[in-house]
Amino acid sequence: MALNSVLTYAHALLKQAVGPGETVVDATVGNGHDTIFLATLVGPSGRVLGFDIQKEALKATETQLVLTGQTRQVTLINDGHEHLKNHLTADQQIGGAIFNLGYLPGGDKQLTTQSKTTLEAVKQAINLLRRGGLVVVVVYPGHPAGRLEQDALLTR
Repeated sequence: MALNSVLTYAHALLKQAVGPGETVVDATVGNGHDTIFLATLVGPSGRVLGFDIQKEALKATETQLVLTGQTRQVTLINDGHEHLKNHLTADQQIGGAIFNLGYLPGGDKQLTTQSKTTLEAVKQAINLLRRGGLVVVVVYPGHPAGRLEQDALLTR
């Protein structure tokens, strides 16, 4: 399946599960495409928490948010997604999350998401998920770190 088809499918699934006013997570903001999509789903009364460890990813996403008028409902967080629960209150639930794993498009291909932190973050997202919510994980097994992440996710 082509990349655009996979992401289109991931977005279609999230669109069915997430509604206005909810809190959702973009675990890897990258260049902001998923963040903007989620911001549109939750609307101005919702909240998107966008995580990335790379400042250039956060800056690119912030630019896209300004251009699309979606800054109000998005909080960008310069932290690893494995710290997700530290950015929510103890009783807060999320309606959905997307993990678009791998490396920053146009960035350093050696700097990738890692299976250990991804597994921890996915577990946290599932534990924070409200009934009927959805966590979507897009894995790219075509590079070595992606293959490790795929194997770890499928065996845990």
